Amino acid sequence: MLIPLRNEAENIEALFIEIRKLDYPALDILLIDDQSEDRTFGLLEEKARLDSRMKVLKSLGSGKKTALQLGVEQARTELILCSDADCGFSEHWLKKMLAPFADPRVQLVCGPVISAEQSTFFQRFQQIEWASILLMTQYFFAVKKPLMCSGANLAYRKSAFQKVNGYDQNFHYLSGDDEFLLKKILRKFGAESCVYLPFAESLVLTKPQAKVSEMINQRVRWAGKWRVHRDRMHAWSAVLPVLAQVIWGGSVMLMGLGQLGVLMFLAVWLGKISAEGIALGRVLRALGFHRSGFDFVLTSLAHTLYVLTVAVGALRGNFLWKGRSN
Repeated sequence: MLIPLRNEAENIEALFIEIRKLDYPALDILLIDDQSEDRTFGLLEEKARLDSRMKVLKSLGSGKKTALQLGVEQARTELILCSDADCGFSEHWLKKMLAPFADPRVQLVCGPVISAEQSTFFQRFQQIEWASILLMTQYFFAVKKPLMCSGANLAYRKSAFQKVNGYDQNFHYLSGDDEFLLKKILRKFGAESCVYLPFAESLVLTKPQAKVSEMINQRVRWAGKWRVHRDRMHAWSAVLPVLAQVIWGGSVMLMGLGQLGVLMFLAVWLGKISAEGIALGRVLRALGFHRSGFDFVLTSLAHTLYVLTVAVGALRGNFLWKGRSN
């Protein structure tokens, strides 16, 4: 199991609690420090002394991909599972994620990730927005054209990683370690080699963003990857949702057509809110979450402005990640 870390001192205690929950025989855990500027490395060494399964490495290069590459090189097992420092797992998560590898055709497995907290509307908004990402992920895997996955819940064969030369030619991108690897393995081994597990037992929980600006910055980082994949399907998957939101936002002009226009405007938005509530509510319920209709209404109203803001940021291409800029 590989966990890269950069400036994660505040999450170390919780991470070790989560790791101790994992039930899997002969588990090796490599914690790779990516040039942290806080107390992360020292805390890792301190905690790792208490668990013989853990080994702490320090990446001599810069970037998450470099840290992960080191982890793969040092791994003693064929099956590698990756996650992040701010994540939580169920006791049997590891078993569920590795089970598909019983099929020798399977080279990569990914599972769902969603933010854990839900006490405020902003946190619930993030959960619903995560559900839209998971729905799109599941759809493209189902039609054998996988486009995205999350490095917080990703497993693959070490031999497959080596055969596609890992992150070669992608190291200069701050983000995208997960999707670049997915695309490489997909091209090398075919669609049957990549599996998505959309189940609660395979779920990884992550911390929600604390501020709207932090969430937008994160999504800009994710959305900006479509430009570097050079994949028509990936480009359309990024562009079409934005065009849809432009249409939703533009529907406000219907209100200038009098009473009929107002009725048409209300019908358009009622359809939008209803469709999103049904589809995303189904995804959330499958993962053990339940959102109220009021949450879906507010999220649907706010989502148009949010998506357009992220789209503008992605076009500009400016974002920060762990104290680094692209």
